[in-house]
Parts: sequence; C-alpha cells; structure tokens
Amino acid sequence: MTDQAISQDLDVLAARAISQPLVTHIYTADPSAHVFDGRLYIYPSHDIEAGIPFNDLGDHFGMRDYRVLCMDSPGAEAIDCGVALHIDEVPWAQRQMWAPDVAQRDGRYYLYFPAKRADGLFQIGVAVSDQPAGPFVPEPEPITGSYSIDPAAFVDDDGSCYLYFGGIWGGQLQSYRDNAYDPANAEPVEGQPALGPRVARMDPGMKQFAEPPREVLIVDGDGRPLLSEDHGRRYFEGPWVHKYQGRYYLSYSTGDTHLICYATADNPYGPFVYQGVLLTPVVGWTTHHSICRFQDRWYLFYHDAILSGGVTHLRSVKMTELHYDEQGRMPTIDPYGR
Repeated sequence: MTDQAISQDLDVLAARAISQPLVTHIYTADPSAHVFDGRLYIYPSHDIEAGIPFNDLGDHFGMRDYRVLCMDSPGAEAIDCGVALHIDEVPWAQRQMWAPDVAQRDGRYYLYFPAKRADGLFQIGVAVSDQPAGPFVPEPEPITGSYSIDPAAFVDDDGSCYLYFGGIWGGQLQSYRDNAYDPANAEPVEGQPALGPRVARMDPGMKQFAEPPREVLIVDGDGRPLLSEDHGRRYFEGPWVHKYQGRYYLSYSTGDTHLICYATADNPYGPFVYQGVLLTPVVGWTTHHSICRFQDRWYLFYHDAILSGGVTHLRSVKMTELHYDEQGRMPTIDPYGR
C-alpha cells in the first residue's frame, strides 16, 4: 500500500471514529481509569519519540515519565495534571516506563509501574502519594518477586487488593517458570496451554506481595485451557479485572491479533472462562484498555494511533461507553463504527 493510500485510509477511519483523543498536546496510551473522590482519573503511559527503531521487543516504546489526566465526568474536558513521576526519580529504573495503574487505600494512592533495570529485565515498582494526581514518591527498590509488565490493581469488595501483571515477547513473561527467570525459556509450543497473566494479593501496606504470584488460567467453554497457537483468543498482555453483578471479568490484549478479549470467573484467581471479543483492532500495533464505572454507567478506555498518522508508538487515549446484556455479556465494540 502506498503512503497516499495509507493516509487516505487513516482519514476514513478518523472520520468514522466513535470517540476522540482525550488530550492532543501530548501522546498518551495504556489508560488505567479509576474514580476517586467523585472524579475520573486516568493513568496512562506518556508516549514520546525516543528515536529507537521498531522491533518486536518494543524498544521503540521509550517512555520516561507518567502524567495523570483527570475529568469531572465523562464528556468533560480532560485536564493534564502534569508529571506525576519521572524515571530519574526511581533509583532502580533505567528505561521504558510502560503501562501503569493506581490503587487507593486509607487515603493514600499507590502507583504501580513497570520499568527496565540496568540489566534489561523488567520489574514492577510502586510509588506513593496523598493525592490521586501525585506527585508520587517511589520506593527505592521494586516489589520483591515482581517481573514482567502491565500491572493492573483490582480492589475487591472486602478491600483485598490483587495485582495482575504480565506480557509476552518484549514483556518477558515467557522467560519465567514458577516465578524464576531463565532466558532459555520460550513461549509454549503448539498444542500446549498458552501462558496466562500472573496475580498476587498485595499485603496491607500495598507495597509488597502477600503471596507468591500465581498463573491465571483462561479456559474455553468446556474448561480446556486456551492453546498457544490460538492467537485470536490467547493472552498476550494488558490484563484488567473488574467486577459486575458478582462476577469477575478479566479482559486483555491478544497482541499480534490486536483484539481486546474477555473471560469471566467466580473468584479473582480464576480459572476464567473465555467469553468473546470486547474491542476490535485499533490503528497501531498495540491495544490496551481499562474498564471503569462512573455513577451508573460503564466506560471503556483505550488508545489508537490516528492522531500521529499511524505511528505505532505515538498513541492517544480515548473512551467510550460500554454495555452489558441480560446475561452479563459485553457486546463487541468497533472503534471505527464499521
């Protein structure tokens, strides 16, 4: 396809888009949305042009800080609250501050974030603030026993906080077995169960795991694990857990098939039963999302790369309302209304 044809195609998709970027003065991605004190707070990655060539390990995603967006309500102007945490403030982190999330407990806010150490391995850190928009003060060391990327915090009705995380390929999840790293490890071969995200309950201080991380199993309707070759359904990265009518919903990216899918369970550890596609592909290679309730309505937060002309590492956060049918299923959303 010629550059002109690509540009024309992007123009068509931009005209059809069901939502617009929340902010346009910076590039933002990987939104984690929460309601604190009656306002929406979105914790995205802050995309920059790092000058690193594209590769399958994601080295071109060279983010160096986090900014927080806040909104009084859906449809209101999104305010950039400024830099909440910079990589230069994190003693152990060297590069690539990827998708973060935040949880609240006892009036304090805990920012969970991945970054690479000097040896090139991802770990997950935590930083603390008395305000939802920060600034956040990082702990001097990452969470003991943490690894990989994409932390997502889920606080259950009883106040327990669970941290889900993990991504394959550049996220390094395939290199871990039983929470131990070995660079010789690889993705499961055809016919083997696909890798799942990890989950660990946080201790009361919210800065360390209360238990070793365990793998989350995603199964089909017959209870069989999704297989590694099932790229249209298997887990790749970007876990998010929310609760609706007593059921736990795990949604996630399928990576190289560019879908957001979801599965459900009756407890936060699973197994989760695959249900379907929530979001069809967006412009750009990656897809990453969160789901948040504001008052009596539910919203999907996601990103695409239309604003940058399709540059996959320069993305923009968007949001749209989502719905449930009588069986608790979430109908598929097409970001371009096709």
